[in-house]
Amino acid sequence: MKIRNMTATAVFTAVLCVVAPFTIPIGPIPLTLATLIIYLVASALDWRLATLSVVVYIAIGAVGLPVFSKMQGGIQVLVGPTGGFLAGYIACALIAGLIISRHPTNKWLYPPAMLLGTIALYALGTAWFMFSMSQTLGASLLLFVPHLIGDAFKIIIASIIGPRLRAIIQRQQA
Repeated sequence: MKIRNMTATAVFTAVLCVVAPFTIPIGPIPLTLATLIIYLVASALDWRLATLSVVVYIAIGAVGLPVFSKMQGGIQVLVGPTGGFLAGYIACALIAGLIISRHPTNKWLYPPAMLLGTIALYALGTAWFMFSMSQTLGASLLLFVPHLIGDAFKIIIASIIGPRLRAIIQRQQA
């Protein structure tokens, strides 16, 4: 791996570690800016590097550093009610990054790619939340309505900023 790729991956991982702990508590699933950073990572980096960035973030949190929402860290968070969303972050970066990496100049493809990644994120998060909290699908889905609005705005922001970041990073790597 080139040093520039490692640096870009590390920078996005660091930004994710800094931003993700700050949340707005609304019920058991807090609002966080982590998804915005994941959308930006998937937009700006090759899909492999984007996925690696998120995996490293999860590993950093798994060893106990307080990089998850509400300044938490450790394995207990990964197996807790919101652990499925952390796994979903990986799926989101992988899916959105894969689609965007195949068509990086098609800016109209960025929002649907992020939406597909978000669907995978919500599917994993909801399934694990239902299992760990013994909730029904309907009760679980009601918890995510505020997240839908927030993620729609994050996708719009990342779709505007992401292609520009990708162009800057590609110029630096040339």
